[in-house]
Amino acid sequence: MKLLSLQIVVIGGGAAGFFGAIACAKVNPDAQVTLIEASRQPLAKVLISGGGRCNVTHACFDPGELVQNYPRGAKALRGAFTRFQAQDTVAWFAKQGVYLKTEADGRMFPVTNTSETIVECLIKAAATSGVKLRIGTPVSSVKRASKDQGFDILLKSGETIKCDRLLLATGSSLMGYKIARELGHKIESPVPSLFTFNILDPKLRELAGISVDTVQLRLSVGGKSQLQQTGPLLITHWGLSGPAVLKLSAWGARVLHDNRYQATLLIDWLPHLQQEQVRQQILAVKNEWAKKAIALHRGVDLPHRLWQYIIARAGITTEDRWAGISNKTLNLLVQELTQGQYLISGKGVFKEEFVTCGGVNLQEVNFKTMESKLVSGLYFAGEILDIDGVTGGFNFQSAWTTAYLAGNAMGSELSRI
Repeated sequence: MKLLSLQIVVIGGGAAGFFGAIACAKVNPDAQVTLIEASRQPLAKVLISGGGRCNVTHACFDPGELVQNYPRGAKALRGAFTRFQAQDTVAWFAKQGVYLKTEADGRMFPVTNTSETIVECLIKAAATSGVKLRIGTPVSSVKRASKDQGFDILLKSGETIKCDRLLLATGSSLMGYKIARELGHKIESPVPSLFTFNILDPKLRELAGISVDTVQLRLSVGGKSQLQQTGPLLITHWGLSGPAVLKLSAWGARVLHDNRYQATLLIDWLPHLQQEQVRQQILAVKNEWAKKAIALHRGVDLPHRLWQYIIARAGITTEDRWAGISNKTLNLLVQELTQGQYLISGKGVFKEEFVTCGGVNLQEVNFKTMESKLVSGLYFAGEILDIDGVTGGFNFQSAWTTAYLAGNAMGSELSRI
């Protein structure tokens, strides 16, 4: 009986592809692991992520808490994170000599503050593990080999590569979806996730650059309140951004897409107070500063220019005094402060993240091994799956986790004849 080395191919030279190839080569040094990347620049997305710093993961080391940051894929990832989670990611990079630091909001970056450190680490680890890297090698199609044993990968150059096991780590590329679909998998239609909101209000846009530490946002589509998020908000020259908006866009990715990014956003500028508490606070200001201009004496903890914008929405002029405000106007002001309505008229972009909602249907994948339930020897990792997280390093973490599990499973057995 002759022992043959396992032929393994990974398609996709991004974070998941490299991590999966490295894991596979390390668990089975005798396997022949080849990583194929269509472009001339592997790990290009890693290089520009996090503003060029690479937000590697998030300092959340409890799988139950970690999964709460995934609008899609949380249930499937729950078990996966018990096998490889953020703490394991930190330890893995430390073993390669790359140390991470935690920022105040929990995001973790390399201490060097440059994504080049992560890119160089992965390329070196791949080389050290014996992974064969083929860049500038676009794939044309993938077919099951004869007798359903392995795969035939047809390159655009005309060359065919044969392998026993295949990992698709192609991100949200159309080619990756095409290959998965042709091999029998269902693709949940890809739509953008993690984006900002366009608000067609010139007066709001004039406040670009103003931020509020904590607001509560509620999304209303078709008159129904759908989702809510609490967190920092940033006013931009096109509308609204900041962590609260990005999280809301992630959770509302599908419903917003289906409604052509037309929706109503309700903003509570003072979420730490109940509406009646806001009313009493405003009344107290009215009594104390009766003869003062409302525009100059706000009595609530908001930026001055934002306060002036909000009172204008309630019909209050810069000359109006507190003593002259009617109960109707006061009610309108409280309404604007606690549930002001803003019309979303489209989506903007969030340049530091490129995340898609959609991909390979998770019911068709075994999350213990990341192997297809439909096609033996076929594995998935990263954003090709219908998994996406909110901003903060969570998308990279799902890539590391799924790739690690796939790599270990792919390399776990030798083919024998």
